[in-house]
Amino acid sequence: MTSPQNSDGLDQRSWAYAEDFVLPSDAVAASRQASAALGIEALPTGSAALLRVLAASVGAKQVVEVGTGSGTSGLALFEGMSPGGVLTSIDPEADRQAEARRAFTTAGIPTSRFRLIAGIPLDVLPRLSDAAYDIVFINGDKLEYVEYVAQALRLLRPGGLLVLNDVLWRNLVADPYNEDDEVVIIREALGAVLESDEVTPTLLPVGTGLLVAVKN
Repeated sequence: MTSPQNSDGLDQRSWAYAEDFVLPSDAVAASRQASAALGIEALPTGSAALLRVLAASVGAKQVVEVGTGSGTSGLALFEGMSPGGVLTSIDPEADRQAEARRAFTTAGIPTSRFRLIAGIPLDVLPRLSDAAYDIVFINGDKLEYVEYVAQALRLLRPGGLLVLNDVLWRNLVADPYNEDDEVVIIREALGAVLESDEVTPTLLPVGTGLLVAVKN
């Protein structure tokens, strides 16, 4: 039996090879393991590697993250950010932010470099400054993705990056017959980005799917 292939002939072995091509740092690997204790899905290694590259590519100094998780994505972003860069991470779950704080401090990141805000993202985001951020990484409640995208477009500076995680959501987004609430909202968020003249987007089959868009 042959492995499933995409239109370019790549099979699951190639995707797995690419996903694990860049091994995570010890801090990122430990944070991924901590995700299980919090009952959340770990950020895939390929996604973490890409976040690091994206942060380095724009010399990120100010980053907003929606969905702190166990701190895995934050650690990946820090590995690519400029020295002294600041991460603002928003999550309604205090236990997740406590784990992220532990992960950051264990990795030697000064507390002056991160703001962990325990709150409802749609309450917090409107209070952040317009056009002041290099990256907005969205990994929160899927049912609020459309609103997160709208806020991200306001927050990003020209040349900044919008990064939307889980956009292939359990292989369901590409299924035209699936109408689950999360799937429908993710499609709407993708459509809003695709139709916006404020950004230049692409969708990457990395991890669980990442949409990356640069602010024009």
